[in-house]
Amino acid sequence: MKVLVTGVEGYLGCLLTPELVRDGHEVVGVDTGFYKSGWLWNGLARTPYTLVEDIRTLTAEHLEGVEAVVHMAELSNDPLGQLSPTITYEINHQGSLHLARLAKQAGIERFVYMSSCSVYGVAEGEVDETSPVNPQTAYAECKTMVERDLTAMADDDFSPTFLRNATAFGASPRMRFDIVLNNLSGLAWTTRRIAMVSDGSPWRPLVHALDIGQAIRRVLQAPRDIVHNEVFNVGSSEQNYRVRDIAEIVRAEFGDCELSFGENGGDNRSYRVSFEKIANKLPGFACEWDAVRGARQLHEVFARIQLDSETFTGRGHTRLLQLQHLIDTGQLDDKLFWRVP
Repeated sequence: MKVLVTGVEGYLGCLLTPELVRDGHEVVGVDTGFYKSGWLWNGLARTPYTLVEDIRTLTAEHLEGVEAVVHMAELSNDPLGQLSPTITYEINHQGSLHLARLAKQAGIERFVYMSSCSVYGVAEGEVDETSPVNPQTAYAECKTMVERDLTAMADDDFSPTFLRNATAFGASPRMRFDIVLNNLSGLAWTTRRIAMVSDGSPWRPLVHALDIGQAIRRVLQAPRDIVHNEVFNVGSSEQNYRVRDIAEIVRAEFGDCELSFGENGGDNRSYRVSFEKIANKLPGFACEWDAVRGARQLHEVFARIQLDSETFTGRGHTRLLQLQHLIDTGQLDDKLFWRVP
């Protein structure tokens, strides 16, 4: 199958594509290149042919011969979404719809969309795919809007699947340090101190980056009737953690590390998620990683590359800092398109 993967040079995309190739797929990447500087180590055996394009400017010609789309390329987390909510809607909502319409017009049946458990926002008790969404940020709102609009587009010839990923963690050559377990691990390694700004009471589900990739691969392999217009929470029910529990796991792995907690923070998001549907209905899927193993993996990578504070705190591995740099230096215009020198 010829698969077009957007966001192919990102934290998740660079891990996914070698696995798709091993599965026998032909992969074409799309990436606008915002985060090229975020290369932590040379950990990839191969990279796919990649179109340097913004999803907003893709055309039917770019999708020629494609049989499935995996759409990952959006402004990628809540702080980044708040930097410019208007642009977030233009890229994450309208840009994603533009790509989906192109795919449908081109007769591409399979469309796998990377959504997020952040759509649940603030929730009492355990939520599942049938629970009301309660997005708290522009990023999460766009996820719900894309889900809504692509659901309406689904028919006999266009089959979207929505993967609501738990918060990702784990090592990647295109590393991100602006997500919770990765961030706490980096603090533990570089400062020997984890100073929490909150009391750590909110709930967060976690999932390893490679298990997200596994879910995508299983969807592409699954019979159409199992995944057609379906929403799957991606993770495992055993990996719902309080943030303070994640911090304790990191401290236990890195050792000799001071841990402190603050008061309730401004971020009120808290949700525990059921992953029974994906475990029961997506053939072959089961998470292979948990937070303990993920912290150990990060520790091993940090030791091997001798991660330093400058790299950890630098813009290359924090989405908001990198995008702000590109704006401040005039490399991106006010619509986040590249300026031609």
